[in-house]
Amino acid sequence: MHQKSIWDKIDWNTFYMYLALVCLGWLAIYAAEYQEGKSFVFNFKKDYGKQMMWMGAGLMVGVAILLIDVKIITASPWILYGSSLLMLILVALVAKTVNGANAWLDIGGFKLQPSEFSKTITALALAKYLSQSDINFKTMPTRIRALAIIGIPALLIILQKDTGSALVYGAFMLVLYREGLPGYILITGVSVIVLLVASLLVPKLILFSVFTLVVVYIVYGWRRKLRRMRTQIILLMSVFAFCGVFVLWGKDFVMEHVMQKHQRERILLTFGVIGDKATAKKEGYNVIQSKIAIGSGGFWGKGFLKGTQTQFNFVPEQHTDFIFCTIGEERGFIGVLVILGLYIFLLFRIIAIAERQRSKFSRIYGYSVACILFFHIMINVGMTIGLLPVIGIPLPFISYGGSSFLNFSAMLFILLKLDTERIAVLR
Repeated sequence: MHQKSIWDKIDWNTFYMYLALVCLGWLAIYAAEYQEGKSFVFNFKKDYGKQMMWMGAGLMVGVAILLIDVKIITASPWILYGSSLLMLILVALVAKTVNGANAWLDIGGFKLQPSEFSKTITALALAKYLSQSDINFKTMPTRIRALAIIGIPALLIILQKDTGSALVYGAFMLVLYREGLPGYILITGVSVIVLLVASLLVPKLILFSVFTLVVVYIVYGWRRKLRRMRTQIILLMSVFAFCGVFVLWGKDFVMEHVMQKHQRERILLTFGVIGDKATAKKEGYNVIQSKIAIGSGGFWGKGFLKGTQTQFNFVPEQHTDFIFCTIGEERGFIGVLVILGLYIFLLFRIIAIAERQRSKFSRIYGYSVACILFFHIMINVGMTIGLLPVIGIPLPFISYGGSSFLNFSAMLFILLKLDTERIAVLR
């Protein structure tokens, strides 16, 4: 009986979508840096030239991952996780500040961002922990340990003043929900976000009064159920108590002591509650120019290398965090639809791959990949069009950046490798 090679077992549809996004991303980076008569494709001093090298490196890393024994992947998460935490601590202590965050290490002339690789490593560690045969996710100690695996690197990244990257770790809550995390914990997280936004728009006294009325209604309306649902009610009241404390004191503490000044201003600007016109003009400049670029693209776009906002450098960081507006200006609504369509199909494909896994480790890791990519896409596109605050995270496979590109490539190829071995795993 002929045994299939590794190349016969690869999910090629996923690879083709990855390759399409990578190529479209490089074209956008080239367009963002293009100067007529000066931009040569193989100019490796320019970022589009460097991105070509990262693309080659990403493919080599991917091939290496596909060729190694899968046991190396499943056996190494704790070693990688410990090493990742040490790197994050080192970065927080010695890294130089770049764009308000000390998140990069200079290694041989290249800037390495350990927080990017930490996402994939955390996904592997979480999958390793929850897939152990003696683990029962319904018990509170197990849930606390799982949250600690997610929370420790996130806290270390916050210490690097890179709050945007730390927020992505919230994606793992969706993974835990898929594995059986109670809905009230997700409700708590959503409630905190809603209360944060509401506390920016509504006076505290009014918000707290409404909050108190809701609690009174629940206690009075559900008084007959209190006897039968004591544990659930205690948990619910704890959720509301936490949210109430957050409204009164937590929001101000987070805004003043966790976030940097420019981050606070961008959040306030997004929700239209910043009064200083000079500050609004300064912090909102990127988004204003980005929206102009996307809007000017119309339905079909202005054409490759013909975007005026792009060619005259009106949008700062256009080849990194704001690369989406380059696509919007040059390719128009159709180009944006193609990019978002590729992302949507890729996410659904990853979820399908995760669901067909026999190994619990592979399934949890697959969902982690899907959720991390979803958060990156949602936040990056949202901040580019002004729906979300600018927090500075890359668009997967498209934005310029060696660390992010290598991480996303490795993340996806690890899933493809695990998928090639799914038949060999006993149910």
